[in-house]
Amino acid sequence: MPENFGPPSRDEERAELEAVAAALTRSPRLVRLVRYLGEKYFQGEIDQLHEYNIATEVFERSKTVFDAGEDAIARVEAHRLRKRLKEFYETEGKHHPVQLVIPSGTYVPVFTRQTDRLAASASGMAVESQDGHAETAKEEGGEQTIRALDHGITGSLRRLPRARWVYPLLAALVLVAVVGIYLVSRFSASANSARSGSAASQPSAISPGAPALSGPQPVRMIAGYSGHPQMDSAGAIWIADQYFYGGGTWSRPAGFVARTSDPLLFEQWRTGEFAYNIPLNPGVYELHLYFVTANHASDSPASFSIWINGTVVLSGFDVNTDALGENIADERVFRDISPEKDGYLHLQFTGEKGTPALSALAVLPGIPHKQLPIRLITQPTPFTDHDGNLWHPDNYFMNGHLSEQRVKTSGSSDPDLFSGERYGHFTYAIPVDTRDRYTVVLHFAEFYFGPHASGVGGTGSRLFKVMCNGETLLDNFDIYKEGGNLHAVTKTFYHQKPSAQGKLNLTFEPLQNNATVSGIEVLDESQ
Repeated sequence: MPENFGPPSRDEERAELEAVAAALTRSPRLVRLVRYLGEKYFQGEIDQLHEYNIATEVFERSKTVFDAGEDAIARVEAHRLRKRLKEFYETEGKHHPVQLVIPSGTYVPVFTRQTDRLAASASGMAVESQDGHAETAKEEGGEQTIRALDHGITGSLRRLPRARWVYPLLAALVLVAVVGIYLVSRFSASANSARSGSAASQPSAISPGAPALSGPQPVRMIAGYSGHPQMDSAGAIWIADQYFYGGGTWSRPAGFVARTSDPLLFEQWRTGEFAYNIPLNPGVYELHLYFVTANHASDSPASFSIWINGTVVLSGFDVNTDALGENIADERVFRDISPEKDGYLHLQFTGEKGTPALSALAVLPGIPHKQLPIRLITQPTPFTDHDGNLWHPDNYFMNGHLSEQRVKTSGSSDPDLFSGERYGHFTYAIPVDTRDRYTVVLHFAEFYFGPHASGVGGTGSRLFKVMCNGETLLDNFDIYKEGGNLHAVTKTFYHQKPSAQGKLNLTFEPLQNNATVSGIEVLDESQ
């Protein structure tokens, strides 16, 4: 393989890590962090790169009392590291053939080779030579499309032998592509502007096109965001903001966001009065909308309305009231969503006593008249059970602690489901469609108490209460009495009614020692 092509070698990766560490010498905390991430990466232990380990092993937080819900040290320092890496590669490190990235939503290092710089330069000159067409394309929403096409053509040419004709050809191809994108962008903007009615006339960064795949396909977007796709804690990919009209973008002030394992969804906003026209294949979908407010939000209601396909679904919506406070992630769910006859899902956000603001949205292939199952495992990584069901990493919680170690349990076809726990005094606010009733399934295992366990004791050593929206599900619950030590125990509760805010609020209240839970399922009972 020609020099400087293909993935970086391990020696090149180690050399780049050392170069980054040397550039960070004035920030000892960041040096410790980047060396720790690199060490785990090179040792093949990337599964250990999660918030608890980073907080306790790098930043010396107590292993017995650390609570990720209250202490955001790992996330804050990782954010600082990403910012410093960006600055480094824009300045002294910009010519490094191998570069280090820590993608948002993960702590795993990624080393990339920076090849074909001449090709990138040639394509840039081609774009600039179009008598201002590139700038026009940016203004009309074509910038990301041009960048994506440029990247795709460059990537294809990397697989060809290098020759003198490559770069002129690349420039010519991009030249033609820019003109084509410009014309398509203008045409799409005019057509969609006519459909959007009162929505603003400026289109999104990528003009909607006819869906290429048959059947419902998921769409996940971070509102107000214009960077590369991001991966969440469950492995789902979120793309930059698209298909919007009106409004503006705003970066949320840095700070901790409660009730989420994916703060990357809440770092930007689209704000103002705005609309989305999202192209969808025919079918039934489920819409998730994500919100958060920042510090020092006004004490007076800041309400707005949300419309789906011309029908108002939330009126007088106040994020602070819905989430029960500032800096708390809020999610609203709507089932049975379908595109209009024109092939688009139309969303509109209009102000009342305040300015609309949206952090993210997801449109997922749905089930007719029923919300998709929610499955949470109280561990930092996703899990797939023996039936093929995906369990998402712990989410929607406030307070409590996540167990550090994994234990072996019996009594289940999926022992790994019961190998971790959230313990202490904690709550969950699980978002659901307000129209339905739900079955809540709770999974437990006694890790600590029992004649042969570290906590000794036995029956009566751990007692706690579980409530859902104020109604008691379990009282004086004793896991050891039910199943003994390290044995799966499952409890099922039917016909649970959501709150007016579309939440199943689960409270785990200790009575004797800590409350605990290993997994939570929420199943829609609609037929």
